[in-house]
This record gives sequence, structure tokens and C-alpha cells, in this order.
Amino acid sequence: MQQIIPNIRLALRSLARHPLRTFLTMLGMVIGVAAVLTMIALGTGARGTVAEEVSSAGTNLVYVKAGNYTRGGSSVGIASGAGAATTLVETDAAAIAGEVAGIRALSPVLTLRSFATSGDRRAFVRVQGVATSFEVVQGWSFVAGNMFAGDDAAEAVIGASLAADLFGSATEAPGRVIRIRGLELTVTGVTDDQSDDYADVLFLPWQTLQASMGIGHLDGITIAAAKAGETSRIAAEVRTLLRERHGIGSSSQAQEGYLAAQGGVGGTPDDFTVETQAAQALTQGLYTPAAAFALANLPRLDEVTLEEMAETLDRASDTMTALLASIAGVSLIVGGIGIMNVMLVSVTERTREIGLRMATGARGSDVAAQFVIEAMTLSIIGGLAGLLLGLASAWLVAWSLGWPASVSSASMALAIGIAAAVGLLFGIYPARRASRLDPIEALRTE
Repeated sequence: MQQIIPNIRLALRSLARHPLRTFLTMLGMVIGVAAVLTMIALGTGARGTVAEEVSSAGTNLVYVKAGNYTRGGSSVGIASGAGAATTLVETDAAAIAGEVAGIRALSPVLTLRSFATSGDRRAFVRVQGVATSFEVVQGWSFVAGNMFAGDDAAEAVIGASLAADLFGSATEAPGRVIRIRGLELTVTGVTDDQSDDYADVLFLPWQTLQASMGIGHLDGITIAAAKAGETSRIAAEVRTLLRERHGIGSSSQAQEGYLAAQGGVGGTPDDFTVETQAAQALTQGLYTPAAAFALANLPRLDEVTLEEMAETLDRASDTMTALLASIAGVSLIVGGIGIMNVMLVSVTERTREIGLRMATGARGSDVAAQFVIEAMTLSIIGGLAGLLLGLASAWLVAWSLGWPASVSSASMALAIGIAAAVGLLFGIYPARRASRLDPIEALRTE
């Protein structure tokens, strides 16, 4: 251990004698380490982002609606409720948010149809009262402006089609005033949601709409699951919680299956409806018996879909990782061979120096340690340069292609560790060759 620092100094002095040769030797290591770090940075960032998008893509919503009526439910044994109900309230939404795990965001919902006017323009629109969190629930981005500021503000967000009808274009809408039901609402944003469900809808804070309607209940609650595969579980837990809160009792008597569950078969019917986005899409346009049959034969559809997407993601990620790792591995091997070649040349050039050291008492292990440390020093310097190049290239690729890049301290430590390991591995043979020189023969070398 006492010889490490002097050997490092000696190595640096030796490398400084031939700066061009040292640079060219390190180049392979620089490229290899940069490739490893770039692979880790882009792979980790992209995998995390894609996994997040997959986990919340497509079918991650759960809809809770006030009232319960299933047309034709009696034909398949579904005891539906009386239809409309006013029992769904704000505290139910708060209870769901606080007691059901796996929820990314939720929003109370109120819905009606009314005339909206701006200047001399008028349109009959669907109006929805929602919370500011509805932006997160639906994953909105905006053509212009942004979400309204609070759940009781005199502001509104409108769809792109409605913006065109009332103002001519989406960019003209922010800051303009819309009048509806005696309210004057300032438009704060225009959503770019291309869905027909929202293109011509006016969204305003749910508390503002509730106060104008003079009611205390909700029409529904829209829930976004953190993972799409958990919507079935969330829907079941929400239903159990609401039955208890509404004094209906346990849902344990209900039959399995979505439509059967809505009626509370074997007990008191629900005064609400809970359905997942996957179930809603699957049964759209079907008569009740057909819908019940389809859902009974496709239990927990969302989990199956998420599992398939996750497997596809893993296969694609593993293939890309293997490809990039092979490229980085080849670069490191080429760099290691370059280090071995230069160290063999160095042993030949310094044969007389080695003989002199051994003649004055240095052991073969001391000489071997000197050349191993020199090889590792060369490799680590190249690794540090490769680290900087890798960070720069990862940032450049992420910036130019719009890919995410994530670099952890563990990744950087791994890159330097790989560089040191390559230097050690490819420096052993030249070091052993130097340690086995005959001092007498070495001193005779010109």
C-alpha cells in the first residue's frame, strides 16, 4: 500500500513523456466508457418514461356515477336501482382519495347542457364542473393557455371546437369572457384533447357550477389510477366504500362481474354506478345481456392488457440493452488491447530501467505492481474522459431526439469501475513480463 502513491506519480510521469501515444491509447477506453454511460443514461430514462406511460395508458380511468339503472338488467338477474340519485357528495370523493390506494388523481364531476354566449355568438354546449385535478386525470395539454386556478374560480377551460365556434380560433380564446347561467367566466385555456367527448365542452370549477345550480350533490367522480392494471381493484374498493358510506351494507353478496355488481344482486341495489374505462369501452353499443356475457368472459380485462404491454416493453428494452451493451463491450475490449499493446512497448523501452530497479533491491512483485498501476492509471484517466463525453452525448441525444436521460451516481461509479477493471485485466500480462526479466540481461540492454 505504501508504494501505491509513488507508483501513481511514476505512472503519470511516464505517460506524460509520450502525450500523443497516451491520448491515442486512451481513445478506445474513452469511447467505450462513453458508450456504456450513454447506454445506461438513455436506457434508464426511456424505460422509466415508457413504463410510466404504459402503466397509465388507455384504460386507467374509473367512473363513479350517481344513480343506478341498467336497462334490461332483470333479464340477466341484475336488480337495478331506481335511476337518479342525489346521494353522491363531496365527502365521498374525499373518502375515496383518502382510503383507496393506487389513485393518481380524481375529480368531482357535475354535468348539464346550457347556452353559452360570447358577444353576438351563441352555442348550446355540454357543461362540466370539474376540479383543477381533472387536467391530471385526463392527461391534458393545451393548445393555448392553461387550467383554471381553483375549484371555485370564475374561470373556464373549453374544447378546441367550442373555441372555434365562439372566438374563431383557439389562440383567440384565453382572456375572453363567456356567459353561462348568469355567470361570467374568463377563459384560461383551450384543451388540445381531440376526443369528440371534450372538443365542444365547456369546463368550469365544480364548486362554481354547483353554487349556480343551488345543489349540494355530485353527478359523478372520475378517478385516474396510477397503474392501468389496478382499475378493477380500485373500482371494487370504491364500490365497497360507497355502499358503507351510503348505508347500503356490505357488497359481499353481490355476484362477480361488472354488470352484476352494479345491481347489488342478493342485497340492496347500489344508488351509484362504478365502471372501469375498459369495461365501458368493451360494452359500448351492446345490449345488456350481451354486455354481461362479454364481461363475464373477460374478467379483469385491464390487468391482462397491462401485463401484455409490460411484457412487450421488457422484451424491447432487453433487446436494446443487449445491442448497446455489445457495442460498448467491443469498444472496451479494443481499448483494453490498446492499453496492453502500449504497456508491452513501454516494458521494451524501459528494460534497462527495470533491470536497474531490480539490481538495487526491487522485487518482481514491485515491478509488476508498477506496471499494473500504470495501466490502471491510463485506463481510469480514459474512463474519466469517457464519463464526461458520455454525459455530454447523453444530454445531446436526449435534447435532439426528445428522449429522456437519467444518470445516477451509481451509473457513473459503474463506468469508472469498468474502466479500472479493464486496465487491471489488460495490464497483468505486460506487468508479469516485466517482473520476469533477468536483471543482468536487462542491464546489458542498450
